[in-house]
Amino acid sequence: MLDTARESSTLRRTLHQRGLRMTPQRQLVLDAVRALGHATPEQICAQVQRAAPAVNITTVYRTLDLMERIGLVRHTHLGHGAPTYSEQEHRHVHLVCHSCGAVTETPTDLMDDLADRLRTETDFELDPSHVALSGICRACRDATPDELT
Repeated sequence: MLDTARESSTLRRTLHQRGLRMTPQRQLVLDAVRALGHATPEQICAQVQRAAPAVNITTVYRTLDLMERIGLVRHTHLGHGAPTYSEQEHRHVHLVCHSCGAVTETPTDLMDDLADRLRTETDFELDPSHVALSGICRACRDATPDELT
């Protein structure tokens, strides 16, 4: 309970410093992002609507955009379709299975060699926490063709 109150206070202070005010909708959207981990705007909206049915998808999109601009959330494209949102501190590489759609996480330090090479060869600074790698998970790779249908 203390962490939630502290996080709410941090959000309120961050908004206030930028001349914005805390609204119940903003708090509900941030709470939904935290509760869901990785979620599309539609999933976040459904979660918010459990507590506040009048909140619409436009409000959710605008709130997510604002929260991303002030550094509270970030989006990641995990494949085709809508981006997913998570807390800013949520730092890892996403592994997305082409076959079953499962999303797993791995530490960003696995990308250190690639990041170093990109920096040296192209002067490009990689943000590995914003990366989604596509492939096939072990369960799908090990499954027989009959199990995949």
